[in-house]
Amino acid sequence: MTCVTGHLTNVEFASEYKNWSHPPPESLFNAPILKNVHDDKKDIAKNIAEQAKYARLLVIWTDCDREGEHIGQEIVDAAKTGNAGIQVKRAKFSNVERAHVLSAARRLVELDEKQVNAVAARIELDLRIGYAFTRFITNNLKHLGGPLADLVLSYGSCQFPTLGFVVDRYFRVKNFVPEPFWGISLMHKKEGKQVRFSWARNRLFDRMTVVMLYERCLAAKKAKITKVQEKPTRKFKPLPLTTVELQKAATRLLRMSGQQAMTIAEGLYNKGFISYPRTETDRFDKGMNLRALVQKQTTDQRWGPFAQGLANGGFQQPREGKHDDKAHPPIHPIAHVAPTALTYDEGRLYEYVTRRFLACCSEDAKGMATDIDLQFGDEHFSTRGIIVLERNYLDVYIYENWSNTTELPRFTVGEQFEPTEAMMTEGKTSPPNYLTEADLIALMDANGIGTDATMAEHIQKIQDREYVATTTRGGTTAAEGDDEEPDETPATRGGGRGRGRGGRGR
Repeated sequence: MTCVTGHLTNVEFASEYKNWSHPPPESLFNAPILKNVHDDKKDIAKNIAEQAKYARLLVIWTDCDREGEHIGQEIVDAAKTGNAGIQVKRAKFSNVERAHVLSAARRLVELDEKQVNAVAARIELDLRIGYAFTRFITNNLKHLGGPLADLVLSYGSCQFPTLGFVVDRYFRVKNFVPEPFWGISLMHKKEGKQVRFSWARNRLFDRMTVVMLYERCLAAKKAKITKVQEKPTRKFKPLPLTTVELQKAATRLLRMSGQQAMTIAEGLYNKGFISYPRTETDRFDKGMNLRALVQKQTTDQRWGPFAQGLANGGFQQPREGKHDDKAHPPIHPIAHVAPTALTYDEGRLYEYVTRRFLACCSEDAKGMATDIDLQFGDEHFSTRGIIVLERNYLDVYIYENWSNTTELPRFTVGEQFEPTEAMMTEGKTSPPNYLTEADLIALMDANGIGTDATMAEHIQKIQDREYVATTTRGGTTAAEGDDEEPDETPATRGGGRGRGRGGRGR
């Protein structure tokens, strides 16, 4: 048995293509490519070849994803330099529970050549496109002089779309034109409690229409309750943790960059404190012994009592997401570690992973919601009140909150009253905020840019190349010159330069 540390090989152009002045960049699309073992991996490749001399069967146990399949093929190539006739099999597994590993060993399969070739094609495309366009852009802009004369302006098939999201939002902010809107606000005081009702239309962009509707409401004088409904409600516990969600949470909650979070997470993994941090899976395999993992956390002073409650019968099976990369389980703590054994940032990230895992193994928060609808003239209004009955997972997952709203007075269906206050309101749409890193990660994930393992690297790269600049909350940069506060609401798709929050772009 032996191991590797990632890809053994890399690809590069022959020496005659390494001059940036000649041949021209477009020649790189057809230039021959050389495949070599990394200088720092030659000892590993030599070890595999040597071990293969004494073996009849080689079993590949790399990650069960595309990259793992390609690394498996690299291992096979290295092994066959020492033993050309060695038999090769592949183990398919997604966690290292003993029963799961034994089951994988009994059901060995062949390497998937299609996945191997897919990664090989991606590597070749990245090399050809990246080198060709980097040389083309850099050489052409050098002639402009100034600061561009000494800069390398790199191009990457994921790097540029990432930059595109930032640029697109920048222009949406810069080109935003505020648009006035009007609405109707309704408030009633009963039993010493003030209740504000929301207009069903929310807001309209035509003042005269709102004036007409408002006057009809006033002419009716009395409002009528049309629905009073009390029903149980709940706040769902989080899904098991993926790499993308870890990066988003780290930037939003822990004020770390995605790249910093991944570096720390890999360090915790290498020390045996958390599971492998690069995964798209948001559902635990039913064969995993999650209760044993919970039990390990019962000695912690911060969340130990909560973990003990789960171990004593409060354990609930985690929610099942829709994603399973068949290579790794969701990110979770492997062992309990004392805070004194970790650096400050390591401790914060480990705490987040652990609290998230315990929350996944708990119950949803439960409450009682009261929905009240009323009609005022021809217009409809509503309000909602929530009373939290059981906090459950919220007791350990300190990153979310769910609190009681103002207690509503008792209303009955058919009840009529003259509202305490009915006003016509006016406002203006506001521009979208610049992207936070959590927003950018969400956009990349939704649009398939990069992988869970490389998104943070692409974001860091466009910062290192000085294509974009970051700013602290409420701060400015020379490039932006604005003081809008970044929004923490995750984006889910790229947008054009059209309306933002109701406003018109131009």
